[in-house]
Amino acid sequence: MKNSINDLFLTFLQDMYYAERQILKALPKMAKAAQNEELKQGLMQHREETQHQVERLQQVFEQIGKRARGQTCEALNGIVEEGEEVIEEFEAGPVRDAGILANAQAVEHYEMARYGTMIAWAKACGMNDAATLLEETLAEEKRADQLLTQIAGKAVNKGALRAA
Repeated sequence: MKNSINDLFLTFLQDMYYAERQILKALPKMAKAAQNEELKQGLMQHREETQHQVERLQQVFEQIGKRARGQTCEALNGIVEEGEEVIEEFEAGPVRDAGILANAQAVEHYEMARYGTMIAWAKACGMNDAATLLEETLAEEKRADQLLTQIAGKAVNKGALRAA
């Protein structure tokens, strides 16, 4: 039975490694389904960042002497599934875009919560290099969330309201 903060850190690291790799697959689908050009661009830009985030997680695994492997993240799977339902159930246009954006933000918020926790644990365990890598990723997730909020406020939500 696992019983240390290091074990918990590794579990969350594996969870996020799985999650980021799933996000890499989901972002192009979301971008393809979106109509708003700024939303499409934001999603694809974040896909590039996500690739670097996966690489950073691999570095953290190396730093702690573990093989990089994911552990199924049911929470992320659920968010992705909800996003797929929005794409399937809503016709292309501003309302679907608002749903895609909302799901993208749900992903960002989940990631911010997990990375914030992992940073605190890494620091507590003296894994300062790992904490630095995770802080870089957390900053990217926060910027992505802010960009999505701007896109929602500028055009997507207004378009969805007009469509209704």
